[in-house]
Amino acid sequence: MVENLRNFFDLNYQIVLFTYGQVFFVLGLGVALQSRQHSRLELARHLPWLAGFGIAHGLHEWGLLLIPIQATYMGPVAISILIIFRLLLLGLSFGFLFQFGVVLWETRWPQLRWLPAGATAVWLLAVVLLGLSGRMHVGEWQESAGVLARYGLALPGSIFAAFGLRYQAERQIRPLQLDEIYSTLRLAGLAFLAYGLFGGVIGPVAPFFPANVLNQNALVTYAGVPAPVFRSLIGLVLAVTVIRALEVFNVEVTRLIEQIQMEQQVAAERERLGRELHDGAIQRAYTAGLLLESAQRNVEPGSVAAQRMEQAVTALHEVIADLRTYMTGMSLEPVMVSLEEGLRQVTSDERLAPLLEATLDWQLPQEPEFDPVQRAHVLAIVGEALANAARHGQARHVSVAAARENGNFVLTIADDGRGFEESENGGTGFGLRNMRDRARLLGGSLSVESAREAGTRIVFRVPWDW
Repeated sequence: MVENLRNFFDLNYQIVLFTYGQVFFVLGLGVALQSRQHSRLELARHLPWLAGFGIAHGLHEWGLLLIPIQATYMGPVAISILIIFRLLLLGLSFGFLFQFGVVLWETRWPQLRWLPAGATAVWLLAVVLLGLSGRMHVGEWQESAGVLARYGLALPGSIFAAFGLRYQAERQIRPLQLDEIYSTLRLAGLAFLAYGLFGGVIGPVAPFFPANVLNQNALVTYAGVPAPVFRSLIGLVLAVTVIRALEVFNVEVTRLIEQIQMEQQVAAERERLGRELHDGAIQRAYTAGLLLESAQRNVEPGSVAAQRMEQAVTALHEVIADLRTYMTGMSLEPVMVSLEEGLRQVTSDERLAPLLEATLDWQLPQEPEFDPVQRAHVLAIVGEALANAARHGQARHVSVAAARENGNFVLTIADDGRGFEESENGGTGFGLRNMRDRARLLGGSLSVESAREAGTRIVFRVPWDW
């Protein structure tokens, strides 16, 4: 059985190497494409190191296939340079892995941050010294340098990465109650431990312990399966688990949008209550006070009825003052920056940056003379439109254009999202109603044009001299 396995993998060894390189290259590319630099999760900031490990390690393994082909038409010097470059790729990939594992512990052990760079420098020095010693031919030097990279960089890097992922899962993922992603990260940690064994310990034969005893030749002898097969399987598990775990960013994005929309809805509700207090309760209390003051003139001064009326008038004035205080507290916070600056701040909000790209086209030689509260309403309309584009429209780009047309200030917000039909509930949702209410408060109008898979275009118009 072992002999049959050995013969099978000997015949297909090139396919094994190609698959090995492809698995790790896909791991690196997938992680790079899923990275979220604007994420609030600490894990997101460290993913480029893992992506670098996967891409560099995949290229290193493909080099073992490509260099023999290059040797058929390139000279010995050029081939030697390619061999050295492939060796450097191996050390670089393991250095990236080591750095990824260490930075996962940055909040706990920040003093270890430069350990991988120091270990990589020591490895390079050892490789140079081995080459200058002259006691090894090129093949032995290459294999010994590779073994040192595995012992000094890959093994500790895999261990740090394994327990670092567990640490991050306990610290950041478990509190979010994402059990599936939590379990996936723990499985990825186990895969890193397995890679530490098959990629960090079991390597080429070298003239020193333990590489002269525990190596990939011994593995083939006893198991019939070469080490690259085990590494490929481990790499496949890493690719699936890590990329699957990165769905936490989508969960984070969804919750972030919900938070933004909730903040906007709360602000809109506070404004509505403030308007109702002003137009309803305060006016009625004020009217009641006037009636009481009128009735006082028909009551004998100094009588009990006059005293009671005076107390009632005083109480009503206190109620009106309290209602005005509450109304002020619930009112929209004025915007003290210019309208252009406020629009630039809204369109460059870092909370929305991972979701979509928002651009501002300011076509005005001068700003309309809006007061701070009016500017706040305009910015709230844009913020609501951006949140809707990201959450409901799933847009990738939103353009905001400010212009003056026929004596009106015109703000156009267009996205490339999936849009909606007028008959759908989305056309009369709370967000759009809130935006239209703000437009009416400003004495303007707001129109919405949308269709399935054709994006959404919102046009807000208000007189320039409002």
